Amino acid sequence: MTNLFFYGTLRFAPLLELVLGRSTDDLRAEHAVLSDYAVRTVEGQPFPMIVEEPGAVAQGLLVRDLGEEDLARLAYYESGFDYDLIPRNVEPDGRPAEPALVFFPEPGAWVPGSPWSLEDWISEWGEMTLLAAGEVMGYYGKVGPDRIAGSFPAIRRRAWARLAARQRRAGAAHDTCKDVIVHRHTRAYVDYFGMEELELQHRQFDGTMGPVLHRSALMQGSAVVVLPYDPKRDRVLLVEQFRAPVFLIDDPEPWMWEPVAGMIDPGETPEQAAYREAEEEAHIRLSGLEYAGGAYSSSGSSTEYVHLFIGLGDLTRTISNGGLASEGEDIRSQILSYEAFMDLVDQHGFKDLPLLTLAHWLARHRDRLRE
Repeated sequence: MTNLFFYGTLRFAPLLELVLGRSTDDLRAEHAVLSDYAVRTVEGQPFPMIVEEPGAVAQGLLVRDLGEEDLARLAYYESGFDYDLIPRNVEPDGRPAEPALVFFPEPGAWVPGSPWSLEDWISEWGEMTLLAAGEVMGYYGKVGPDRIAGSFPAIRRRAWARLAARQRRAGAAHDTCKDVIVHRHTRAYVDYFGMEELELQHRQFDGTMGPVLHRSALMQGSAVVVLPYDPKRDRVLLVEQFRAPVFLIDDPEPWMWEPVAGMIDPGETPEQAAYREAEEEAHIRLSGLEYAGGAYSSSGSSTEYVHLFIGLGDLTRTISNGGLASEGEDIRSQILSYEAFMDLVDQHGFKDLPLLTLAHWLARHRDRLRE
């Protein structure tokens, strides 16, 4: 049996229960501290790290007598954070120091920031982290920790998108608690995307429950699509890049002309993601955004929800080195006059649906934007 000292997010009881797969009521746990260490935020990440800091005291939770299955589940979850267990002496309340294992980050893996607060973290990131951990631990025993570690950023984006989806009400009369029965829910695949399968029944329009159906969905985060438009010069900017799905369906032209687009990161609003993607993909700084609506991109097969924008700005130059090399992006841009752009739309010269949607929205609102 092994003792562990938790200083960060695993002090949050619902998360610890989810990772261990059992109630915290079954644990021998008490408050403890680790002297000469401090808990800090991690720059750009929704979790903390512990750093050596003479005179500081790291507050935490000492959990005793964890078994092999507990340690295996903890190691699986922590594989996405580049943390390893290191022995240290911790001090339970009112008693001498005793040895315990502590999750320390790999040297140089993360950059420490300001002092970390469990209460602030729960308020900002707790719900999203529970959703992400639920997906991670759903693959325990099915998928290796290396794949889970590589999938962690995408899993967090999906969790952030799920939180947004829960607020997406349009006044429909159906109640999923009463009108949908799930018989089986399986997580079938995880990587940059996830794939989940269901066996379910849903209430039909005649009031009866329908037959048991087998359905699957490509699990994705939410995205932004931005068509840059210069109202003064009356021109638009498009980006071109290689699209593997288009290649896989045997389309001979998998290099696609599209608007700027990208996934919404955890903690971002759609607007923040739109400005960021315009700079990353097209190297342009937009002066404003016009919201053209949001919708599911393919509700029969994918969870992706797309926020559509017209991005206003001065369009004076094109590039051939857009995108992030870390994401394998190779993007170039072109600028078209509005008339030339709409001629190509009418001639069916584009194959990207969000681009066509934004073209028609721009046609309706162009005069207002130019005033």
